[in-house]
Amino acid sequence: MRRLFFTLFLVTALLVLAFGGAALWWVHRPMAMPQAPLELSVERGMLPRQVADAVRQAGVDVSPDLLYAWFRFSGQARDIKAGSYELEADLTPHALLGKLSRGEETLQAVTLIEGWTFRQVREALAKQSQLRQDGRDLSDAELMARLGRPGQHPEGRFFPDTYRFSKGSSDLAVLRRAMGVMDRRLEWAWTQRSPAAAVSTPEQALILASIIEKETGQRSERAEVSAVFNNRLRIGMPLQTDPTVIYGIGPSFDGNLRRRDLQTDTPWNTYTRPGLPPTPIAMPGRESLVAAVQPADSKALYFVSRGDGTSQFSGTLDEHNRAVNQYQRKR
Repeated sequence: MRRLFFTLFLVTALLVLAFGGAALWWVHRPMAMPQAPLELSVERGMLPRQVADAVRQAGVDVSPDLLYAWFRFSGQARDIKAGSYELEADLTPHALLGKLSRGEETLQAVTLIEGWTFRQVREALAKQSQLRQDGRDLSDAELMARLGRPGQHPEGRFFPDTYRFSKGSSDLAVLRRAMGVMDRRLEWAWTQRSPAAAVSTPEQALILASIIEKETGQRSERAEVSAVFNNRLRIGMPLQTDPTVIYGIGPSFDGNLRRRDLQTDTPWNTYTRPGLPPTPIAMPGRESLVAAVQPADSKALYFVSRGDGTSQFSGTLDEHNRAVNQYQRKR
């Protein structure tokens, strides 16, 4: 009996040593990377499991399950810091965790502004000398394909915010982060949708939010502006909003919107076409996303600028015409 116990103990000890040796070998073994260096984006609030998955999605040939197990076993899983990281060749799981837990990145920053078009986003990224310009020479369609969204229009797909990045990071990595943030912000906003909203899909909410972003001078008026457009959508009334016409004109717009522009049909002309335009017209921020799905309790169908950054809202055409005469024509 004692011999059997000793044999079992010896076998168990050998297995433990073998397992420990294999684990030690694995954490110090370089991970395979078909291409290097790679960019890894760790968003604020990501769980260790999500970080392990993100490492795999970044292009590292590693098992997310094993990597997650290493994060947990090390006791440093909670020390992983958000940011943009460059993963160099010959990086081991041990070195990776050290990099992530110490937050080893050289941070630069680029700010994407609410209401910007995708053309302005690309111009801002092109000015960042510390970014690797992998997307500079790509068309919009080619760029979206590289970001994993082939066939999707890029307008409005990126969340306006300040993004920090390591020196030498790819402009595509910044765009990928901004796209992921917009996905999450839109998903969250959609869960806040009120019964008063006329939009029936998150895509429609994103498009409407982009219009609200361009039409609103005062943050406090976003919900009221949203009510006007939601009310019009509900009764089938054309939106007739100038920013969509301007977007349809494109870079040739000279700053002066003429009557013939309102009458010239484009897919984004909401004077000549009913309903929402086919795509967003700019990047909406969080408040515009919420306003799109939470319109104010209002029957207004019209609004006009008072000339001081605020708007006058009206429920009838007669009221609107009087407001136009008062604030625009000074009668």
